[in-house]
Amino acid sequence: MFKQRWFRSLFIRRAIVFILVLVQFLYLIYALISSSITSNFINAAFSFLSLCISFVIVVRPGHSSYKLAWIFLIFLSPILGTGMYLFFNHQITPRITDKKYMEILKKTKGIKTVGEGSLSNAKLTAPNHARLVSYLDEHSGFPVYKNTDVKYFPLGEFKWEAMLDELKKAEKYIFLEYFIIQEGVFWDSILEILKEKAKAGVKVRILYDDFGCFFLLPSNYPKKLKEYGIECVAFNPFRPFLSSIQNNRDHRKICSIDGKVCFTGGINLADEYVNEKVRHGHWKDTAVMLTGEAAWGMTVMFLEMWELSTLKTENIKDYMPDFSLPEGFAEGFVQPYCDTPIDKENVGENVYLKIIQNTKNYLYINTPYLIIDEVMSHSLALAAKSGVDVKITTPGIGDKWFVHETTRSYYRDLINSGVEIYEYEKGFNHAKTFVSDDEIATVGTTNLDFRSLYLHFECGALIIKSPAIQDIKNDYIETLKKCKRISFEDCKRNIPRKLLQNILRLFAPLL
Repeated sequence: MFKQRWFRSLFIRRAIVFILVLVQFLYLIYALISSSITSNFINAAFSFLSLCISFVIVVRPGHSSYKLAWIFLIFLSPILGTGMYLFFNHQITPRITDKKYMEILKKTKGIKTVGEGSLSNAKLTAPNHARLVSYLDEHSGFPVYKNTDVKYFPLGEFKWEAMLDELKKAEKYIFLEYFIIQEGVFWDSILEILKEKAKAGVKVRILYDDFGCFFLLPSNYPKKLKEYGIECVAFNPFRPFLSSIQNNRDHRKICSIDGKVCFTGGINLADEYVNEKVRHGHWKDTAVMLTGEAAWGMTVMFLEMWELSTLKTENIKDYMPDFSLPEGFAEGFVQPYCDTPIDKENVGENVYLKIIQNTKNYLYINTPYLIIDEVMSHSLALAAKSGVDVKITTPGIGDKWFVHETTRSYYRDLINSGVEIYEYEKGFNHAKTFVSDDEIATVGTTNLDFRSLYLHFECGALIIKSPAIQDIKNDYIETLKKCKRISFEDCKRNIPRKLLQNILRLFAPLL
């Protein structure tokens, strides 16, 4: 019975949304091709509007490549381009959202810190990366933590097993924040534990992105979970018409258990991420489990997003655990960080750029998408030209052909600069990791594309001088054995493919 209601709810909601969107675009196409007086007037009006919107795009803060792509599309097709820009970017209540989020960040600024001396000790331990640590701690408000054990998972299956074990130990609360949740073996095994814990009095909260789960969960899913005693909110509900921050999605993956244990990485809660379902071949993904002080930093990130989504004010200090950890509980330092399009600070990109700039010997990168701007491209090329061993691994089987083709369009220039490119032949490489010089690594949710770097809510964990860094490096080396190295000859393109890639590159910021 629930399955039938689930399908009916899913079908009705999605059908209405797509009918409304289709009506909008059919009207735009009609106005574009019709020669009636009315349509000519509409064309003139849209041409004037496109000029006005182009001016607005120019003066608004944002990445230049993203602006140019939109302006080109608007002038190429004033009606369609203007309509798409308004649909994807216009925000009715951005000031309200911005103000609320900044108030939340101000409130939590001093709550994240645990203990003393971590910043100075981290800078002394890894002097080559002291400026990056300072940037995240002192400027962006993400403290660095000691006394945190890091366990690295080279595949989703390993995270799944550890996550189930840790969820069973929960005593006070469980917080889940994921871009994608889909019913199946993986999610069902987690949900059973959540039901039991909620029944036992453990506070269980789930935050999922409505767009990420658009085809995967029914619209009444939060109401269904409420029957089990689970609090659930869909972040930024998708609507067919203009709505607040519609183009900014919650791409984070956070699982916090009592504020003492936390998981993050690229793995969503769906079967393909643990290879229970074959989608684009074998799914290569990674995650980390943080046990200790740094777990609190990621817990606060969840609570910030929860308050933004529910507009309910809470005393976040009430969730802070008692860290009775002996000195030297774990080696190294961990600095959880997140990125948001609201504060206009590109934290995820800056972390990547600083790691690239500080690398002396090697830099190994996993990314499902390689759609980068000139700054990132130049930084990678300069590192390789300076003698750094730069390796980048991407998928051998893409999830979207046009995105995969755009990724491949960047190979030629990077290879020509000395960067080694590898494709994961077994399937789809969804991991987002940087590891450098046996000193520093980051595992998180940020892809090397415009949406992750500039439009989405993202998170990650910067790992400094931890034994887990060697595990990340070793996994990368093992993964290379299942990859094909792309040569300069492989990048040769015939005229149609070259033209296609050049067009895709032009619109890369919009993909």
